[in-house]
Amino acid sequence: MSLRPGIAFLADCPALLAMEIIASKWSMVTLFALADGPLRHGELVELSGGISRKVLTQTLRRLQANGLVERHAYAEAPPRVEYSLTDLGRTLEKPIRMLTAWAQENGEAVVTFREAAEAARTIEADQATSVKTPHVDENSSRF
Repeated sequence: MSLRPGIAFLADCPALLAMEIIASKWSMVTLFALADGPLRHGELVELSGGISRKVLTQTLRRLQANGLVERHAYAEAPPRVEYSLTDLGRTLEKPIRMLTAWAQENGEAVVTFREAAEAARTIEADQATSVKTPHVDENSSRF
């Protein structure tokens, strides 16, 4: 694989396709959660830590459309549906675990950098909007 500009990420390149598929925060979380085995919709909501049911449904449908997740509906009363990784979806387990390890090792540094950058922007904004007050000599008289 070449790292020269324009070679690795051409418009029709598989690398861009992969990035498009997993770039969503919820796609990564959902794929990571399903790595340990099939889960029901409600279990995925609980494990995800903040995803709404609607967004999870959209995420699962997008992952299904890309062949990464399969939906198993069981003919039971009450109905039961489980989601699991396909063989293709399982091929993403290692890259996702590597990204997760990177985040655990470097997350604090990223947060520190973001906070410092935000503080610098705030200082710059304050300096740009501050009105310079003219110096008044208390010993001089205006009259």
